Amino acid sequence: MLATLHRKTLAASLTLLLATASTASFAAGMKPAADLGAANANQKVNVTLVLKLHNQQQLEQFVQQTVTPGHPNYRRFLTTAQFADKYGATDQEIKRVQDFLRQNGLTGTLLPNRMAIRTSGTISQFATAFQTPIHNYVSKESGDVFHRPAKAPVLPSSIADTVLVASGLSNEHKVLSHRITTPDKATQVSMQATAKTQAKLAPLPADGHPAATGVPGEYTVGDVANLYNINPLYARGVTGKGTTVAIVTLSDFFEEDAQAYWDGIGLVTKPHRITKVPVDGGAPIDGGSGETSLDVEQAGGLAPEADILVYHAPNSGSSFTNAALQAVSDNVADTISTSWGLPEIYNFAALNVDGAKNTDTTDVGDLQIWHQILLEAAAQGQSFFAATGDSGAYDTVRGLGHGTEPGTFNAPLTVDSPASDPFMTAAGGTTVPFSYAFRNGPTESITKEQVWGWDYLQNYFDKYVGQGVIDLYSVGAGGGVSVYWKRPFYQLFTSGIRNSEKNQTLTYNDTTGPQVLLKLPGNFHGRNLPDISLNADPETGYIVVSTVDGGATAGNGGTSFVAPQLNGISALLTQSSGRRVGFWNPQVYALQNIFGYGKWTGFNDIRQGDNWFYHGSGGYEPGSGIGTLNVANFDLFLRAF
Repeated sequence: MLATLHRKTLAASLTLLLATASTASFAAGMKPAADLGAANANQKVNVTLVLKLHNQQQLEQFVQQTVTPGHPNYRRFLTTAQFADKYGATDQEIKRVQDFLRQNGLTGTLLPNRMAIRTSGTISQFATAFQTPIHNYVSKESGDVFHRPAKAPVLPSSIADTVLVASGLSNEHKVLSHRITTPDKATQVSMQATAKTQAKLAPLPADGHPAATGVPGEYTVGDVANLYNINPLYARGVTGKGTTVAIVTLSDFFEEDAQAYWDGIGLVTKPHRITKVPVDGGAPIDGGSGETSLDVEQAGGLAPEADILVYHAPNSGSSFTNAALQAVSDNVADTISTSWGLPEIYNFAALNVDGAKNTDTTDVGDLQIWHQILLEAAAQGQSFFAATGDSGAYDTVRGLGHGTEPGTFNAPLTVDSPASDPFMTAAGGTTVPFSYAFRNGPTESITKEQVWGWDYLQNYFDKYVGQGVIDLYSVGAGGGVSVYWKRPFYQLFTSGIRNSEKNQTLTYNDTTGPQVLLKLPGNFHGRNLPDISLNADPETGYIVVSTVDGGATAGNGGTSFVAPQLNGISALLTQSSGRRVGFWNPQVYALQNIFGYGKWTGFNDIRQGDNWFYHGSGGYEPGSGIGTLNVANFDLFLRAF
């Protein structure tokens, strides 16, 4: 099926890992930045006024009821109009906001969910409207230029009780794709069709999915089906027919890449099923396009007859949340995923003040925006999945690095957002069994699926190649404890749930000594993540077809694969049950709490490995969450209730 590869995934993975993470992009507010003065007054920017939901506590209770068997509201999901009427802004509130915009020469478009008004204008108009000068800044270390308010924006009293946040006044942060790839020439593969063209999927052979390779690093969606017992659904004719999956992403892509992937592995798919939905003008095709390609290939490959909506927006300002808002407000997709994110703590106000030494968490606008988006999705029955990141238990490392010398940051225990939100299903990662050898070292093996953390490779290199020759810290599956979101109801009775660790700080090592930028709450009873994991280690990773990355490559990995895989699986479950699955978390935790693990349950316990801090053990742990799925069994339980 594929060209035989001499595997060099480790070195290549590390190369891209270091090359694609722009430190300054994520730390512009933490590292020294020079004020360049007022930004171009005529520069056009997009700003979204996110409106506060009404009766949010009641809404959270309603969401819980929609996934509680026996409750009158069980699976009685809302339309967008019903959501807007019950929980959105009132006509009077909307009028006040629109009047405010008109007074400043601006007009806005109200989304159907009555949760946001999107507008565009010049920096000068927004600076006047929100009573703050907007300046350009340049990072003293990287030279990157960005703009942000020079002081806190002010909402007039007429709308202060209605507007949650004005998002988009700053373009300081760039969101990170949670993908690790192997771009060297050794990873190029030749894709060949291995199945005859057929009108529909043929009955599967007893030994597994015909599109599977069985080769670690060259896995396809067929291997995912074999690993996690999806094939019984395909054998019943469950292929995602009649469902729609959505991808929320920050890079455009070539649709032909996805079709080339499906054709190349011999997978028959519904024709003409991809629809692009540009948001804020849409995203360019750039270095992140491979992420979008793999998202579409994985979700659409696991659900080969599902329709696919790709909401793509620029990686700037408020566009990430705008894309998610659009996908949820449209309410066409039954299930949604995103494989982009940033450390949760980047949202805290302390990180926007050079040298701040406090635990201020008041400036959490993006966290609150995501929370409202996810509440609407859950109320409408839309399942939503997000990758947890690829820096193990130390989420800032991929963006900021780590060290003790001047110009470096330490590495506190942190988690990724939006995966950390309690109404998001957080997708973690594992390593499936395989054998490996590098340079002149011996062959070693992983014999049971384990939490993905590259400390197993670090130990190998330290022992057989040389101490300190290569630094893999802390590559692995994101997971840990939120220090903002409290423990959700569905985790209250789950064994293995942890509190945040004590004495965690984000510290910048300046030439004058360590500067504590943020002290993280210790012993906080926070939301634990991930929720569900699947194979994500690049060493046991996947083929991706992406024109931007040179065609078909092997050795791709990261939790960015798991989110769209769960997305595609959710589409299968939707078709199988004849209705939307809704918010996964209360359902999977309840099933795990009641039925545990075993041959006939929906979950596989992960008892080995670690993500550099949290170790695999019996039951839940913040390395792989509940564990991995037995999809056919999970489907049986969902259809039984």
